[in-house]
Amino acid sequence: MQNPSSPVRRVAITGLGAVTPCGNTAADTWASLIAGRSGIGRITRFDPTGCTAQIAGEVRNFDPARALPAPLRPRGEAGEPMTQALTAKDVKKFGRFTHLGVGAAVEAYADSGLDAHRATFDAERMGVNLGVGLGGLPEMEAMHDTWKAGGFRKISPFFIIQIAPNLLAGQVSLLLDARGPNMSVASACATSGHALGEAAAAIIRGDVDVMIAGGAESTVTPLAIGAFAQMRALSTRNDAPEQASRPYDKDRDGFVLSEGSVVFVLEELEHAHRRGARIYAELRGYGASADAYHLSSLAPGAEGSARSMRAALARANLAPNEIDYVSAHATSTPGGDGEEAAAIANVFAENKAALHVSGVKSMIGHLLGGAGAMGAFAAVQAIHHGIVPPTINVENLDPAVAALGLNVTPNTAVRKTVRAALANSFGFGGTNASIVVARV
Repeated sequence: MQNPSSPVRRVAITGLGAVTPCGNTAADTWASLIAGRSGIGRITRFDPTGCTAQIAGEVRNFDPARALPAPLRPRGEAGEPMTQALTAKDVKKFGRFTHLGVGAAVEAYADSGLDAHRATFDAERMGVNLGVGLGGLPEMEAMHDTWKAGGFRKISPFFIIQIAPNLLAGQVSLLLDARGPNMSVASACATSGHALGEAAAAIIRGDVDVMIAGGAESTVTPLAIGAFAQMRALSTRNDAPEQASRPYDKDRDGFVLSEGSVVFVLEELEHAHRRGARIYAELRGYGASADAYHLSSLAPGAEGSARSMRAALARANLAPNEIDYVSAHATSTPGGDGEEAAAIANVFAENKAALHVSGVKSMIGHLLGGAGAMGAFAAVQAIHHGIVPPTINVENLDPAVAALGLNVTPNTAVRKTVRAALANSFGFGGTNASIVVARV
């Protein structure tokens, strides 16, 4: 715990990485978001014929063994330079969620500029918290088929490494010589929101000075798509994939499952200042709560979600009227969007007229374990660039949402000075996470 007599430690965001359906880098992903370009299309990773939902947000044209833009030396000049995050041999050894997560993590690390300071930086003061919701589901499905066809001798010795959720954090720790806390959160769609919050808490406590934090997911598989479809949770707008994810629109019919990864470098603020780091924003507050109501539905009025938002604001020492943007969970489900909107309208009742709200899942789809970090990414970039990304596909605003008086930033990005922003992520099991980020 933080010593009450010691100076309060603050958390800066100094690196960003992203591999998503909207782009294979953070810059490309952000460019797509502010342009209102959807990354949703017909499923290509398997034949979805016969399923009611045949669309998803797939990461396309991503080579996990691609050469890095410049070599990295996380072990200093004495170590071998890293010229690619994963080798071709590594790609065979790991699951797809690890491919995506390592790509985003190495990009975030390179973006932070930390590599140039590793000679004077204690590796035990850097840790990793990368959340994964479901782990290596594609590999589980494929290996089950292999076993059924060929027996036990055909099971790969790498199978456990391919599927275990914490292997992403382990591989990133190994690659970047991060010898501090190493862990993986799993809390459904709030996973990477919790990972960011708990990573920030480790810095505030003084356990570490740097954390690589975020989340990844890759579950565009027959079983995942089929199971969510059987729950009637997915959009069936198969003839118009780019229009399928439509938070706040009265004709929304479910979410779109996606894959991807978003990773941050979090750094103690004075540590970042001393090395002259570029700072995107400060992670000011984190709130977590439980609905204790239902395993797959939000509590009425999203009461638990409202508590997580208020807790994050209290930790950030910010009033609701100091928040200019809410990056909403906004999955495009008929019930969930309205409940969350009601909670936002309640928490921010005094400044609804000036507040912008948007749901980037309208373009990205739902990254499950990566969703919390994706929402936080939108919030951080809105602060850094002074642009609020839109909610696309809002053709007929849900009258119930309209009655709340929220500006859901329909269809077009808005240029605006964003002093502080809040990002939500909620998951099955009634678990909630809210993150507050602000200008430094």
